[in-house]
Amino acid sequence: MPPPIQPVRPAKAVAPRPAVRPAVADPEEGDPCPACGALNAPGRRFCRRCATLLNPAQKPVPLPWWRTVWPLRRRVRAGSGRMARLLVVLAVVSALCAGGFLLLPAGRALVEDTRDKLGKSKPVTPVSVEANAETARHPATNTTDGLSNRYWGAPAPGSSVTYTFRKPFRFVDLIVTNGASKNPESYPRQARALQLDLEVTTKDGERHHKELTLSDKPGPQTFPIRVSGTKAVRLTLRSPVGLTEGRHLALAEVEFFARS
Repeated sequence: MPPPIQPVRPAKAVAPRPAVRPAVADPEEGDPCPACGALNAPGRRFCRRCATLLNPAQKPVPLPWWRTVWPLRRRVRAGSGRMARLLVVLAVVSALCAGGFLLLPAGRALVEDTRDKLGKSKPVTPVSVEANAETARHPATNTTDGLSNRYWGAPAPGSSVTYTFRKPFRFVDLIVTNGASKNPESYPRQARALQLDLEVTTKDGERHHKELTLSDKPGPQTFPIRVSGTKAVRLTLRSPVGLTEGRHLALAEVEFFARS
């Protein structure tokens, strides 16, 4: 009678031994690896030792700096589009030159206005004062004598006075004291002009016109002018108020200020 079958413990799995490849002799000729220097047989793409790519794609030659700016940054073949890009470059350069020429006066005026606001001003005295009309005992020179209780008497609207200066200057502000006096009691004794036509003549002969509206009240009134190279200033009286028979237009004081 055969013996009874007993339970058996499962066998332990054994991993197969790795197969050992035979050593490959170093080739006598081939391309050296750029990373480790090992020789590789011709035709290999990767190094047999460190797996570095043996024949990487050649990087394009870097463009000069002026070719990196639009519209020259795109590479071209056999001159395709070269003429079109040249025309575009010429158009851009022409537009920039024209814009700079047109904006130059505006930029210069902006710089001068900024200097006027940041700088200080000083009074300027004219060397001559001439009026086309004046009443007795009220000459036009009274407007620059520093006394606000003496005035220039003009017989009618349209009368003008011209101030001439020794040296050209940057005319920044004009202060006008209207009427016969800055004293409220004496102010309404004579007629007043509520508008002044200002004409500034520069050293180059250029003329700048501006209309100044005066308030019908005693005391100084300030007007920004902002004209460079001022050589002469003419004021013409307009829009009279209080002009009746036996009265004339009165202008007490005119002060000029230059940028220091």
